Amino acid sequence: MDLGLAGRRALVCGASRGMGRGIAARLHEEGAAVVLVARSADGLAAVVQDLSALRDAPVAWVAADLTTEAGRHAAFEACPAPDILVNNGGGLSPGHYTEWDRAAWQAAFDLMLLPAVEMIRLQAPGMAERGYGRIINILSRSVKSPHAPLGLSTAVRTGVAAYCASMARELIGHGVTINNILPGIIDSDAQHAHIASLAAASGRDVADIRAARAAANPAGRFGSVEEISAAVAYFASALAGFVTNQNLLVDGGDFAGTF
Repeated sequence: MDLGLAGRRALVCGASRGMGRGIAARLHEEGAAVVLVARSADGLAAVVQDLSALRDAPVAWVAADLTTEAGRHAAFEACPAPDILVNNGGGLSPGHYTEWDRAAWQAAFDLMLLPAVEMIRLQAPGMAERGYGRIINILSRSVKSPHAPLGLSTAVRTGVAAYCASMARELIGHGVTINNILPGIIDSDAQHAHIASLAAASGRDVADIRAARAAANPAGRFGSVEEISAAVAYFASALAGFVTNQNLLVDGGDFAGTF
């Protein structure tokens, strides 16, 4: 199936590992001209090498911290006119509401909300002027199904979804869509770190926690980075021009609700 991605410019944030790396690889394979953003220059260089083996085409990158204004502007300068913007970044370790003081809330906003909001503010007007754009945010299933230990990150990620919902109807008239991917338990670097933190807090074995989490999912397994990347590729494609303001769960059926 031709997704119409050949020649499209894609700015992928958080692209040095995990889901961001997989998304960049899928868009590159589909023919997009990919620009990678992450803090680690070494990590990005490794991704470029891997992507070059998939398809003989140049891959641009910029090492930038998107939690800073300077980093966001560096990303904008590296790709000032993308057709596709993928907002993806780090998360937080589990905690308890009694631990989340003002400083914790501010740090969470700086890490997970402001980078996405500011990248959209920088890029969406140009997309609208050019009459084409695809904005995809990688959030979490907790946006639809909150989990107490992830309450801080859930609140902030839900803020991203609400912010995008507020502008989706305006932008669709200019050919720009905004959609969110809500991953469940995905076999990624972030999931590995999350399981490690659970093991450290509980004293349980990492392998036991991993097996229990897989067994608790209706699919009986973890999702793959490739399954997330496929969903992103669809939202980024020419086929999804009439789809906006959607929150797509990719969670193996873990969310039991209808809506």
